[in-house]
Amino acid sequence: MSLEFNEAQETRTAEVLPVLPLRDVVVFPAMIFPLLIGRAATLVAVEKAMLQDRRILLVTQRDPGTEEIAPKDLFEIGVVANILQTLKLPNGLVKVLVEGVRRARVGEWIPETDCLSAFCEPLELTGDDGPEARAHMKVALRGFREYVSLNRQLPDEVLLTLSNLTDPTPVADFVIAHLPMTAVRKQEVLERTHVPDQFRLINTVLDEEIEILKIERNIEGQVRDKISRTQRNFFLQEQMRIIKKELGDETEEDFSDVIAYRKKLRKLRMPKDVRQRAEEELEKLKGMPMMSPEATVLKNYLDWLLAMPWGVTTQDRLDLTEAERILDEDHFGLRKPKERILEHLAVLARVEKIRGPILCLVGPPGVGKTSLGRSIARAMGRNFVRISLGGVRDEAEIRGHRRTYIGSMPGRIIQGMKRAGSMNPVFLLDEVDKMSADFRGDPSSALLEVLDPEQNSTFSDHYLEVDFDLSQILFITTANIRHEIPIPLQDRMEIIELHGYLHHEKMHIAKEFLLPKQMQDHGLRTDELKIAGNAMDRIISSYTRESGVRELERMMARVCRKVAKENSGTTSKTINVSPNSLHRLLGAPPHKDSQIEKGDRIGTAVGLAWTSQGGEILNIQSAVMKGKGAIQLTGRLGDVMKESAHAAVSFIRAHGGEWGVSPDFVAKCDVHFHIPEAATPKDGPSAGITLATALLSALTTTPVPADIAMTGEITLRGHVLPIGGLAEKTMAAKRAGIRKLILPAENQPDWEELDQQLRKGMNVVFAENIQDVWRELFPVKKRANRAVGSVSQEGASH
Repeated sequence: MSLEFNEAQETRTAEVLPVLPLRDVVVFPAMIFPLLIGRAATLVAVEKAMLQDRRILLVTQRDPGTEEIAPKDLFEIGVVANILQTLKLPNGLVKVLVEGVRRARVGEWIPETDCLSAFCEPLELTGDDGPEARAHMKVALRGFREYVSLNRQLPDEVLLTLSNLTDPTPVADFVIAHLPMTAVRKQEVLERTHVPDQFRLINTVLDEEIEILKIERNIEGQVRDKISRTQRNFFLQEQMRIIKKELGDETEEDFSDVIAYRKKLRKLRMPKDVRQRAEEELEKLKGMPMMSPEATVLKNYLDWLLAMPWGVTTQDRLDLTEAERILDEDHFGLRKPKERILEHLAVLARVEKIRGPILCLVGPPGVGKTSLGRSIARAMGRNFVRISLGGVRDEAEIRGHRRTYIGSMPGRIIQGMKRAGSMNPVFLLDEVDKMSADFRGDPSSALLEVLDPEQNSTFSDHYLEVDFDLSQILFITTANIRHEIPIPLQDRMEIIELHGYLHHEKMHIAKEFLLPKQMQDHGLRTDELKIAGNAMDRIISSYTRESGVRELERMMARVCRKVAKENSGTTSKTINVSPNSLHRLLGAPPHKDSQIEKGDRIGTAVGLAWTSQGGEILNIQSAVMKGKGAIQLTGRLGDVMKESAHAAVSFIRAHGGEWGVSPDFVAKCDVHFHIPEAATPKDGPSAGITLATALLSALTTTPVPADIAMTGEITLRGHVLPIGGLAEKTMAAKRAGIRKLILPAENQPDWEELDQQLRKGMNVVFAENIQDVWRELFPVKKRANRAVGSVSQEGASH
């Protein structure tokens, strides 16, 4: 049905019609279009139209996402349409088939509760019969025919329908309905009342779309030509190769890649089974088309296999004096790992071959674990390779991927060996305690074969699928926390504990290593900066609080930056740093000289703690007050430390009589334990004797000496169990000014192993049970001889 017929039958009078809002769609006159509706108000509008004369007003929404439609959400120009058919779908939606009749303007909205209705007026068009409109129409027809010929999505039948239209207005509506335009641009055409203006916009859009389609056709043609040429060359090369093979005329040029691989293979000292595997893969490659994907995968495999350092080793430096000089030159202290490396070199000087040791350096951050590995490689004259295992959670990172996967490659061990270029490098596995596992496997389990001297001589990577000898490698692993390393992995390694640096060691490192390095990095001459010894001592004690020297190095860098700024003029001067000038250069010191409270206090005892950053001082406080036996624990204590506190209370109830404590004190008293710096989490059993001591002090109102620190786990029988982190705890005590320690008797061998400088000036008491601790802290003459039947005012205040 043509538009002329429809509009001829229409009376050009205003009428009231229900309104159907459209989302992102614009319907034009003479256009038949299916709509899916589901909103309640829209369904009511369709029902009203069906009860009247099936006429409805179609108006497009300004925002397609709006659900609750108000008159302001709709455009003012729409199309009056006839409902041809409605169909209810099983999902509750209604399919409506509409046919546009004529343009209309919303004159006035009629308020109704169930749906939108409007008083609509016909929209008259101008310039429809003029020569300008017909000229534009001819241009549009030519452009649309070209557009249809280029667009495969439009059938040729569209042009047949278009040939039946003779007037400009229906031609414009038909063409615009078939162009890929946004609803906003189509609405712009719908609202234009001058027909030549409609055609101007239509022709502009046609030109743009035709140009885009031509570019697409050009790109498709280029791709098709390239594929055709590639396929043609491939088939011709295959035919030529088969013909030459049948005639016996194959030449070396036909297998240039295979010949190159064979030359490399002859130069390598591969094991027999690996060489046989390489020969088999070369035979496979020889029978493959060189342009095929399988050949590319095979060549990548051969590249990796032939790039490994088969049979290549470096000569070890067996001069122990020179090796020791290099180790001491790079690192100060670290006696144990240096001794272990020198022992290994001494054995190598006596035997031809020895399995490489597997060392695990465990210590707080910044003590030189990673850099020590590079120094060991330099001292031994070996190549050095490092991989970081922090955050690794995929087993394939260690063992590699199977060749069946796209983009597969060997694991990090094999990649590291390729970089090393020899079979006996120093191989550093950094942060071995920070691996994790997920659905892709457990990388720590894959490391078991790598770090097992009985197995690593035949290590098999999933990608290479041949045995690779790792037994000549000197493996060094590093970790911050020992108990986070899996037990089976610990069993395969020789663990060497690296303790934090002592004060005098930091002084030496800062003067001899850190300061010269930072001055060179900041472009300072040696005569521009002088740091006095007492100033360096103040920086270490008041501006840093760490086991390593990273923060100290940052302090040196800050001082160098300040000096570089002050000497940025034409003349430079020597900056002498004294303790008085540190505030100007580094600001206020963030750390106090001592963490212990001044003076002896009732209910307070000094404990020692170990963290991944080193040792810490704990001022454990207890208070006893009238109550009914409640035990309160504050300071973010972990479950183990809470259990230690309950164990301390139980022991004092059972055995506190000889120290003046009534067994039934819990029936009359509440006990409160608190450890300051409440925001910091604390856990572990080593505070047991300190908790018990603080509670006994509060119950007997006997002060505890503030210059004595203690550590040890307590049992219900009063035994003092050994603890770990002794070196770190001792350093924390020295920093805090403590000169007397109470330690478990079982830790006496560990104490004797400590560095002499660390033990110097420390008075140590070894206790087998808590009674030994209390006899040291509370001499008989100071004991309270009365039982605690009720809480005194003095005891409740502490």
